[in-house]
Amino acid sequence: MNNKEDERVDTGVKEPYFWNPRTHEFLGRTASSWGMMIRPRGEAMEILYNTKDTESFDIYAQTLNNFLESYNNSLQVQNNDECPPDNYFIQEDSGEVRNNPKRSCQFNRSTLEECSGITDRTYGYQKGQPCVLIKLNRVIGMLPGKDGQSPYVTCGAKRYKVGQDEWKEDSDAIGELAYYPPNGTFNLMYFPYYGKKAQLNYSQPLVAVKFLNISLNTDVNVECKINSNTLKTGGERDKFAGRVSFKLRITSPKN
Repeated sequence: MNNKEDERVDTGVKEPYFWNPRTHEFLGRTASSWGMMIRPRGEAMEILYNTKDTESFDIYAQTLNNFLESYNNSLQVQNNDECPPDNYFIQEDSGEVRNNPKRSCQFNRSTLEECSGITDRTYGYQKGQPCVLIKLNRVIGMLPGKDGQSPYVTCGAKRYKVGQDEWKEDSDAIGELAYYPPNGTFNLMYFPYYGKKAQLNYSQPLVAVKFLNISLNTDVNVECKINSNTLKTGGERDKFAGRVSFKLRITSPKN
């Protein structure tokens, strides 16, 4: 998993050279190869804090506040369009003349509901119900779904090796999850992406996952993945593509 955000530089070459709409591959690889990222990320992809120690989780809440500032409803209404959902927002160029700047669809912070930081400034961290935000890398021209079906995120316990031939997963510890927007979708209206120069106000769609009753005082290894009706199953080199893994440990002293 490459945590660096990818974006193809605008070289003037026509998009199909990079994005193949027939095979849904980007530069010869499946779209899932371009990865997912989380916020807050923490060191070594670990989110560790103590519910009784405000400073231990304030850093995560502040990270999310800073990240979501550009998603404030007032800014989104001012800068972006209210688009009809479940359809690509395709903006054709006129012959050789590029239609720039291109418009972008609103992604309002309030869409994240319990994970927006609007009603709960600690994003659930103080209550032991933390929110984690997920985004996809930007890929110019990518069309990640068909037949009106948006790609969506699912999270669960990560299977990991604990011995030479022994594997484990924390299924009993991860508990119930809630997704925002509903069903954890990256709606089609946020695609295709035309690049920084073309879409100055583009706001990447986000998915928030909230851990409602995760086990406390223990390590819980989590894996989230992207699901789409256009993404091919990767081969050996891509078996971890379209996924992001992280560890959660919430300490909650009894006294």
